[in-house]
This record gives sequence, C-alpha cells and structure tokens, in this order.
Amino acid sequence: MSSIAIFPCTFTPGEEIVGELSKNLELEVYKDLDLIEEAMGQCDINRERLKNYIYGKTSVFNQFTLEKEKVVNLFKTILAERLDDSRQYLFHGFLTSLIPARVTHVLKVLIVDTKQNRIDYAVNQGISKRDAKKAVKVHDVSAYTWTDFLFSKEAYDSSLYDMVIPVENKGQAALIETITKNFHTTSVLQNTASRQAIADMRLETMAQGRLLDAGHKMTVRCQDGNLTLIVDNNVLNFSKLEQELTDLVAAIPTVKNVTVERSAKYRESIYRRQRFELPSKVLFVDDEKDFVQTVSQRLISRDVGTYGVYNGEDALELVTEDKPDVMVLDLKMPGLHGVEVLRRTKELAPDVEVIILTGHGTNEDMKQCMELGAFAYMNKPVDIEELSATIKAANEKVRQRDGDQ
Repeated sequence: MSSIAIFPCTFTPGEEIVGELSKNLELEVYKDLDLIEEAMGQCDINRERLKNYIYGKTSVFNQFTLEKEKVVNLFKTILAERLDDSRQYLFHGFLTSLIPARVTHVLKVLIVDTKQNRIDYAVNQGISKRDAKKAVKVHDVSAYTWTDFLFSKEAYDSSLYDMVIPVENKGQAALIETITKNFHTTSVLQNTASRQAIADMRLETMAQGRLLDAGHKMTVRCQDGNLTLIVDNNVLNFSKLEQELTDLVAAIPTVKNVTVERSAKYRESIYRRQRFELPSKVLFVDDEKDFVQTVSQRLISRDVGTYGVYNGEDALELVTEDKPDVMVLDLKMPGLHGVEVLRRTKELAPDVEVIILTGHGTNEDMKQCMELGAFAYMNKPVDIEELSATIKAANEKVRQRDGDQ
C-alpha cells in the first residue's frame, strides 16, 4: 500500500498539515518517537540516548565503537517491517531519510522555505526573533548532521526527495492539495519492483547487522537477493577479507550471491575490523600535539581507539558531552592543571578511569592524584606496551562495573 514520508523543516506550514493530511488520506501517522519506542523494546538503550543518535552530533569515539551505525541499522530493520505490512502510513521526521528511494510506493516530500521566512513564521506564532533564529539553527544543524552521516549530503538536498515544495506563501490547504495530487498518481502505487525493494532492504539490514556485530563497517547493497559489500579502505589481504565477509553473510536465508568490491573512493588508509572487546573510548589529554598524535597512532595499531585533545578545558567539555571510558591525562599543562582536570572529571563522570601521565611529577603529585581516584600514575617517557596494558586494565574495570549494574 502507498504511503507518504515528510522530512521536517521547522517553522513552515508543513509542520502543521500532518494531522489533516493523514485524516484525509486515511494514513497512520508514524513519527521519530514511535520508532524510538519500538527500538527501546529491541535493545538496551534508553530513550534519550536513542534520540541523541538521531538528533545529536556523532560521537568522536564512534569510529571505534560503531554504535551509531548499529542503532541506525536497528531503525532501518524496524522501518522495513513497517513498510512490509498492509497499513498505509504518513511517516514524519528524520526517520524518513532511512526509507530507500527505490521503495517507490512511499512518496518522499520536503516542504521548505527560506531561513528568513521561517524565522518570520515563528515570530508570527509568538516566538521572539532571537529564540526563532536559535531554534531554526539548532534544527538545521541537527538535520544536516543526520543526512551527512547517512549520505554525505545536506538535509535539504533535492536529490533526497521525490517532491520538494517551496512554501512561497502557500497555505496549508494548497500544500495538502499538491501532495494529495501527487500521491494519487500511478507512480506511487505499490508494484512488484517496490515490494522487492522492501525485501532487499530487509536483507541489507540483516547483512549489515552481522557485519557490524563482527566489527566491519562498509556499504551493503542488495538487488533481488544478491548482496554487494563495498570496502572503502585499503586492505593488505583483500582475498582473505573477501572470504571472511562472505562467510558472515552468505548463510542468511534468501541470499542468492555475495560480491565484495572495492569502492570508487577506495582510500589508502588501512582497513581495520573493530574489536569491541578492546578499549574504544579512550581520551588522550596532553598539550604536546606531536606526542598525542604519535602515541594515539601507536595505540590504534594495537586496537585501542583513542581521541586526542590538547588542553584541560576541551577535555572537560568532551567528558560532559561524550563521556569516554578511559582518560590518559598529562599532569603538567598550561592553563587548567592536570590535577584540577582529574578532580572535575571525577565530579562530572565518576566512572571514567583516569591514567595520569607526566614527565615532571612528584611523590606529592602522585599521592594527590591517587587520592582523587586516578586509576594509575605513569612517568614519561612511557613504554607503549605498558601504557596499552594499563589502558586495557582500566577498560576491563569499566566493563566489569557496567556488567554488574
């Protein structure tokens, strides 16, 4: 059955027509929060974290954890089930970006206006101009972050939609009429190809789920049951990776064939399978940039996912917004001293395990740090194997504590 999917653009009449349009066309409204509620029943992630995966910025540690990719794949799995049932929907929200273009019996719509017109629209609703500007910016940043993650495109790129309707002073009635007229065309009717597109979407999500669970991130495409896995990064032994990937997905029911390809943007950086049992959210804080970059690369080569910042203020901001599991902290930094960063970190996020790393520490410094809850105190120059082992021990403490909760 045919459906409609409207991507939100705040402070336009498009936000207000969902109820009337769904009533006129007898469509069941399904929004982002409905998707989140369903997802909560299928994973151990709470509502706020799931909302953040949609509306928030991507974690700096995500390249190591692949958490957002896993959640997005869960969202796609749930949507594929919705698309495969007999009901007709009016999908509304960021979730509409997850519906493949080849599912042609879903009419994908964007109702958009200029930024100034949207601000004026908000002011006419009683919102102050300052608050309206802020709200428009917050929404657009969130929307662009979402579609950039999915497609490397801006949210209002016309290629993402079947219909882009500029408001141009149109009222709700005119917008509803335009959408209804296009909805009642033969191009939006369900057919054999669009039904197969849903089957392929379900198969893609199953394959993607298996790959992500095994630590592999790549593009997965499906056409009539034939899977294509596309590798972006350089691989030292492509045939070995090809066999490993094929073995992971070939046993899925209804898979006819598996092909592993190098992408057109095949990069020189080395392909790495993520090993989730190893530390993946390690924050490195040191004002010596070359040192941070060198040690981080050596740790990453040992499967320790590390992100570096160069002062205490940035470290505390990241602890607040994107809590790491382990922090490696230089004691003697300009500005905010390492001891103060440790103290505030333990106040903001007591579960973060902090490893102190210093070239100029004293016994009194070590005593103070351990009393404040540091996991370990190490001197520069540091042995990379010893540091790696200490990080893994700290990470294991975090994992055990999380497992006991």
